[in-house]
Parts: sequence; structure tokens; C-alpha cells
Amino acid sequence: MRLGATLARLAPGPPIAVAEWARRLVGEGFESLWTPEIIGRGLEVPDPFVALAVAATATERVEVGTATVQVPLHHPADLAHRIRSLLSVCGDRLTLGVSPGSTDLDYAAFGRDYGARFRTFDENLPEVRESLPGGPPVLLGSWGAKVERAAREFDGWLASAYRRTPEQIIAAHERYRAAGGRRAIVCAVPVAADLGPTGEVLHRYAEAGFDDAVVLIAPDGPEPAAVRALLP
Repeated sequence: MRLGATLARLAPGPPIAVAEWARRLVGEGFESLWTPEIIGRGLEVPDPFVALAVAATATERVEVGTATVQVPLHHPADLAHRIRSLLSVCGDRLTLGVSPGSTDLDYAAFGRDYGARFRTFDENLPEVRESLPGGPPVLLGSWGAKVERAAREFDGWLASAYRRTPEQIIAAHERYRAAGGRRAIVCAVPVAADLGPTGEVLHRYAEAGFDDAVVLIAPDGPEPAAVRALLP
């Protein structure tokens, strides 16, 4: 199982210095860098397209990805343009994680209808994908019945560990594989000061058959080198 890291700080405080953090993570051996799209939750999380462009410029070879872009918050033409612009910087290093979104505060910030997010996602995503010929792999961030959809219609699945237990995530992963799913990534895996439990959880995900885990290191969390050492 490959190990990646989240570029954003998902806690109160100033945003991280993306270029410096990206170089440090890659220098410690993390194999991918990911960032979410969070706008209306009182957190200083940089725009994912800006953050990934900076990270890709500051590093070499390492994969960069969105986890996830909330498709209904964007006009499809504008979103496709932003993705193509990022591709011009990242090339084939970019993986695009998409979702309908899961937090009404982000929708309120845009004045968008949170209740219509699934319908809007289904209407807008095909137009975005058609505008990306030969574009990046597209992974679905999903839960519930949408896990099987990720297996059928997408290049992979992003499972958020931020609000789910390992037991729930592993059970959903079994459904995903049974439906023929390919790449499976568990993202936003919290890293506690005591690395023992974190290491145990990561090894559980590896044994379950996840292809990647993406850890979320808090601003005052353990050193990246110590986290990376959990999966030699």
C-alpha cells in the first residue's frame, strides 16, 4: 500500500506554506499529495487547483490529487477549464477526485442548493469529463450505495476516514471490490500524537487491500518522517 499525505491544514489557524510542506513530505518518502476543497467551514484551506499547481512545481514525479473537488459548486465549463489549466502544470501526475460534497456550509458560501447536489453532480460531471480528452484518472469520493457506482463508472474510489470508522471503511471496501472496483484510496486518515494506533489502522487498511492511504498530519502532529516510517 502506498502512503500519501494531505497538503491542507484541517484545523483553525493560518494556511500551511504549500511549497515547503510539499517538498518536505516528498523528501520523507510520501508517494502522493492530496488536498480537499473546503470553502465555508471557517478553515483557511487554499483553493485545490492553486495548491496542487504549487505542489507540482515544487516537487518532481510525485502524484498530486484532489480529495475532492465538489463538482456542483462549479459551472462545468469553468471547472473543466481549471482542470485543463492544472493539467498543463502537472501533466500525468494529476489524479482528479470528485464528489457531490457532504457539507452544507460550503454550499451556503456559494448560495447553492445543498439538497440538489446529487442531481447537479450527475448533470454536470459528464460535461466536465467530455471536456477532458485524454485527461486525468477520475475517482469518486462516495459512501453508501455510491460505492458500487465508483466501481462501475470511475477509475477508482476515495473513502474518507475523517468521519468513518475503520470497520465501516473496510466493509465498504469489500463491497467496492465485489463490484469490480479498481484503485481504492482511504484518505484523510487522522494521525494522533501516539503513532501506535495510527500504525495499526494503516496496517489494517493495507491488509484489507487498499491501494493507497492518505494521512492527515495535524499542525502540531508528529514529524512526517515518523509517520512515513509506519509503512516501510
